[in-house]
Amino acid sequence: MTDSRNQQRALVLLRHAKAEQYRDVPDGERPLTARGHADAAAAGAWLARHALLPDVVLCSTAKRTRQTWHGVGLGMTGSPPEGGPAGPAPMVRYEAAVYEAQPDDLLELVRSVAPDTGTVLLIGHNPGISLLSGLLDPQRADPDGLRTADLVVHRPTTRWAALAPAAAPITARHTARS
Repeated sequence: MTDSRNQQRALVLLRHAKAEQYRDVPDGERPLTARGHADAAAAGAWLARHALLPDVVLCSTAKRTRQTWHGVGLGMTGSPPEGGPAGPAPMVRYEAAVYEAQPDDLLELVRSVAPDTGTVLLIGHNPGISLLSGLLDPQRADPDGLRTADLVVHRPTTRWAALAPAAAPITARHTARS
């Protein structure tokens, strides 16, 4: 990737879409609701419209986050205004550590991406994903945290390996609702 792309680094944080609330299903196996599937596709369409197609996807292994990524991918390939061309397929890393991660754990995971990566999409859970957003931009982060299918775009001011607290201002946010 070119130097200009490195200057345009983006970290997109996405809380998984709305999941079912089953009592007899383990938390990690809860699927998305119908609205959750639609909201995930809407999130992908928003990413496509804003040229935030990921080079790397870091995704929790929970069923609802995997289904969220699937919906996002479908939304990115739709036709305008619903979406757009998804470009090259991103490298997808399903990371069990994202499931109950603390913000420092998520930050360490983001630091591990290749230095020439332009856009990283991290799909995770609360409270970790919201706390990471607050860690990266304490002044602009939503004090109420990310809701389901919320996207927050951070623009790191350093290379990935050096990403630190308060070093990635929020430049956009969007709640994907179908």
